[in-house]
Formats: sequence, C-alpha cells, structure tokens
Amino acid sequence: MSMDLSGKPRLIAPSVDKGGWIPWIREKVGNDLIFVNSAGAWIKDQQGRVLLQRRSGNTEAWGFPGGIMELGESAAQTVVREIKEETGLDVAPTRLVGIYTQFFETCPNGDECQNISFFFEVETLGGDLTVDGHETLDLRYCSADDKPPLYSEQHELMWHDAMAGGATAYR
Repeated sequence: MSMDLSGKPRLIAPSVDKGGWIPWIREKVGNDLIFVNSAGAWIKDQQGRVLLQRRSGNTEAWGFPGGIMELGESAAQTVVREIKEETGLDVAPTRLVGIYTQFFETCPNGDECQNISFFFEVETLGGDLTVDGHETLDLRYCSADDKPPLYSEQHELMWHDAMAGGATAYR
C-alpha cells in the first residue's frame, strides 16, 4: 500500500498503486485530453543561483525539477517527494510562486494533457545533490546571466515569476 509523506496510507485503487495513476486512467480514456497535475521547485544555493535539471528524454533542454502529483497527495507533498527523487535534496515549500494552467501537451504516443502546475520556492533542509542518470541526466545551479534556454514557455514564465517575487502568479 502507498503511504503519503506523513506515513498515512493512501486510499487508491490497487492497479494505480502498482503502476501509477496515468496508465490506469489511460486504460479508461485512451489518448483523450486529461488534466495532469504537477509540482516543481525554485531551489537556490547559498550564492543565489537556481537549480536546473536536464531530464532524460530531452537531452538538450533544461527545466525545473519536479513531477507529477500522485493520487492522494497535495501539491506541497508532491514537490517534496519529486525533489528528493530527482535531486537527492530534502526541501520544504516556503512560497507558492505560481499556478500554471494554460499549457497543453501531446505526448509522442498521442496522449493529450492539460498541465496544471504548482511552482514553489523551497528551502533546502539537507540531502546530497545526486544525478541518477535515469530520470535526471544533469543538475546545475545557474544565475540569470548564465541560464540556458528552458525547455518550454511554461518554465520560462516560472523563471520570470520567481525572479519577480511578490504575489502568486496565475497563468
């Protein structure tokens, strides 16, 4: 049985527990448009540089670490879990930078998704920065002066909104 970050069981269908909820829902709806909720993080080092990730599947592009929300998780729980999985860092959300809802994707297999992303500024509590070579091909901290192009308009807007500070962005 899956557990949430507090150690409580997540009440989800057994087929979802074994392979994730996306294959489970895709069995029911095929390639039709679905919502896919995700959470990502703005992680700064002591010099104020921002952590970017180069993911497998898109070896030239950089973006923010994060990933898909599992059934039964909150957005804050998702960002903590995903950052641990993808970077090795233990983090805690400190600010909701923005909620991004107007982004659509058609996957190579034809699956259509409307991405609903929660982007958090987080505090690093510990852990060791780790590249797993599977999901994460590279991690690097960069400043605004040496930021590479990010892999999507959504991630470019996230960068802009985090740099601007202030109120939560809704896009």
